[in-house]
Amino acid sequence: MRMNADKNACSLGTDSQYVELAVEVFSMLADATRVRIILALRDGEMAVGALADTVGKSPAAVSQHLAKMRLARMVSTRQDGTRVLYRLENEHARQLVADAIFQAEHALGGEPAHHRAPAHHAQGSAS
Repeated sequence: MRMNADKNACSLGTDSQYVELAVEVFSMLADATRVRIILALRDGEMAVGALADTVGKSPAAVSQHLAKMRLARMVSTRQDGTRVLYRLENEHARQLVADAIFQAEHALGGEPAHHRAPAHHAQGSAS
């Protein structure tokens, strides 16, 4: 049996080749506007203007964040006529943000809201 090969297959070993890239992912998420963008996109596609309104920033600022997030492959785009719609590339950024917010709730002490919410909310689709 090749236990080492199996351990590395899941990429979660301490010697994983992805550790440094994971740190870059955390660095990309270490910005409140980007976290808010991910929260806004968790339910579907949005144009820059709608995202800007939702996160309370200028369209230019949101565009700059989206460009960085697109390079990091956190978001992708789709052309809809003259509009460009942004969406999350996969569920992982959404789940990372949800988990970070749940961890922040724990930091406040007491029973976190996500422990009182219905089971489907605790799995990362919290509103």
